[in-house]
Amino acid sequence: MFGGLALLIAALGLYGVTSYTVSRRFTEIGIRMALGAQSSHVLGLVLRQSLALTAMGIGLGLAGASVVTRYLRGMLFGLTPLDPGTFIGVAVLFAVVAAVAASIPAHRATRVDPLVALRTD
Repeated sequence: MFGGLALLIAALGLYGVTSYTVSRRFTEIGIRMALGAQSSHVLGLVLRQSLALTAMGIGLGLAGASVVTRYLRGMLFGLTPLDPGTFIGVAVLFAVVAAVAASIPAHRATRVDPLVALRTD
């Protein structure tokens, strides 16, 4: 239950950060669209940025978990402290959740009207 709650909080946090980044870059995205950028390029730009942030978080989390699990050896039942299946599974799960959470603001960024974006600046 706590793991699911942590996953939900991580997804909401990444969604919030990505949404904030897209809103801050509204004019830039509008200029890119006005100069002829395809929607797929804008989508890729936003997703790459959020997935790079996620990759750093996963890397730091795996490093921290590898240190902490050695001290929790007595509390792990049926697992070794550095169980590769668990570490890989959690990393992949967080990457998928992050991609889904970031795709909503990324799709919103592809619908930016260049005229509206340029008028707001």
